[in-house]
Amino acid sequence: MTTTRAPRTATRRAVRTLALVAAGVLVLAGCTATPEPVVPEPSATPEAAAAAPRAAAATCSDLTASYEPGPDGAKVSGKEHVQAIKERGSLVVGVSADTLLMGSRNPITGEIEGFDIDMLEAVSTAIFGSPDHLQFRVITSGQRLDVLKNHEVDLVARAFSITCERWDEIAFSAEYFHSGQKVLVPLDSTATGIDDLDGARVCAPEGTTTIERLADFPGVEAVGAQTHTQCLVLFQQGKVDAITGDDTILAGFAAQDPYAKVVGDAISDEPYGIGVAADQVDLVRYVNAVLDEVKADGRWAQSYERWLGALGDAPAPPESLYGRTAGSS
Repeated sequence: MTTTRAPRTATRRAVRTLALVAAGVLVLAGCTATPEPVVPEPSATPEAAAAAPRAAAATCSDLTASYEPGPDGAKVSGKEHVQAIKERGSLVVGVSADTLLMGSRNPITGEIEGFDIDMLEAVSTAIFGSPDHLQFRVITSGQRLDVLKNHEVDLVARAFSITCERWDEIAFSAEYFHSGQKVLVPLDSTATGIDDLDGARVCAPEGTTTIERLADFPGVEAVGAQTHTQCLVLFQQGKVDAITGDDTILAGFAAQDPYAKVVGDAISDEPYGIGVAADQVDLVRYVNAVLDEVKADGRWAQSYERWLGALGDAPAPPESLYGRTAGSS
């Protein structure tokens, strides 16, 4: 499903808090958005991507290292991919529409909103002078890599964990959020973490590191679903006993379902980055400059407090690490 951001009004902003409650009603009813095919104007062709030098392979000690913005953090606004986006008039982004708090559709205004969306709005504002130039492509977790490799979108911000394996296929911005995998269980459950779920059916989205990590817990029966929201529906129908995912996602589910709770210590480190096609290093540098500004000027903390305050006081933003170079394998 593709949505182009319309100009906002004061009324839309005023009803967002009420929308969180309404969003919960929609999910409890089992309603999910069905992505519609779209072919936005690409910034590059798949052939060009194949011919471009592959980014330097990440090691597990430097996987969050990205491409430095430029001298004194300057944005590289004149390079080809950023310029192509300007000429098109919109920034095409892959997002979730059903991950409450990170990226979900407000049922009152119809807008997609959340912490991930705030980061993308900052990039839109840097390029166009307004946050209203986002063209949304609603995707599943399993589609995140393909839409970038096929140049169907410019950026992906969808609770996208930076991993060594993914660096072999795409590029990432610097880390903009640090999450961790936990579990959601019924409110009356005595489980205090995933170690207490032997024999339980635990749901996670297919094609994610989340479901792959369940293999480390042989007593757990992994149940795959297309999205986290479908996991929530299965959970509410009693077809699975728990859901595992990043604490940001599970916090949104707990806000929607008063009979569920998030338990346990994180069993992983999940550094989130904005995904970019591997051959668009200039765009990565530009995004990194924007993220550095957002972290430094207070917008990151404001967004955290607005959307993720249930996780506690806003921490310091993740440090941006640089030093990655293009051209080596």
